[in-house]
Amino acid sequence: MEQTTKQIAKDSKSSFYYAFSLLPSDKREAMNNIYAFCRKTDDIIDEGLETEEVKFEKLRKWRNELNKSLNGTSEYLILNKLSATIKKFNIPLEPFFDLITGVETDLQQNRFSNFNDLKKYCYNVASTVGLMSIPIFGYKNESTKQYAIYLGMALQLTNILRDVKTDADNGRIYLPKEDMEKFNYSENELINHVYNTNFVSLMRFEAKRAEEFFGLADKYLNKSDKATLYPARAMQHIYHRLLHKLEAKNFNVFEKEIKVSKFDKVAIALGVWLKYSLVY
Repeated sequence: MEQTTKQIAKDSKSSFYYAFSLLPSDKREAMNNIYAFCRKTDDIIDEGLETEEVKFEKLRKWRNELNKSLNGTSEYLILNKLSATIKKFNIPLEPFFDLITGVETDLQQNRFSNFNDLKKYCYNVASTVGLMSIPIFGYKNESTKQYAIYLGMALQLTNILRDVKTDADNGRIYLPKEDMEKFNYSENELINHVYNTNFVSLMRFEAKRAEEFFGLADKYLNKSDKATLYPARAMQHIYHRLLHKLEAKNFNVFEKEIKVSKFDKVAIALGVWLKYSLVY
């Protein structure tokens, strides 16, 4: 029996869940449907011990079933609920298929030669989620699409910095090869959890890029859209806090997991909601 989309979102305890928990019920349900789709797409390659061929086939079926849900009925309740959300809020279809392509990238490659390659990946797995979400939140300005794209980049880069040890343990290195060479830090050192000044310099360099994308996102968010986009702003503040915590710990991700607590996530989400409810 399939989990409900609400349960999938609730069980995740992710920043995403806390950020949209204060939305009106219809929009909250729509975001649960979006999150469940993203989570289940990711799980196809992250869960289980199947071969790459089996996972490719599962993704192919998932893509086909998404098409079926948009043109009729899928065998998956999650996709049928997603389709209803897409139609209700007039959400563009391209981001959903781009997300599947992005997840498929994790089966095709586990290294990135340069930052341009990584940016494309970040767009597919993260910026797309913003583009799916903003029609649900509501916006007036076309520039808000750029806000969603740049914010997605910032969030994903922050994720990569937080998870660099876990990803390396699973055979994936998202830090661009050209950057690792620039700072004289090798894949072998990363796999063996070598924490040194070269690693810190490399991580600081990538963190600066994340900060630049946070700044670009702010540049494209029009004041008139801030109130309705408070869930995205909550995500932005939560991940900015995470980036600052990584910096404060000098990026020592090998010693202990660095994260934003549940209490802080709730407090940030509530604070952003109150700010935009009262001011705008």
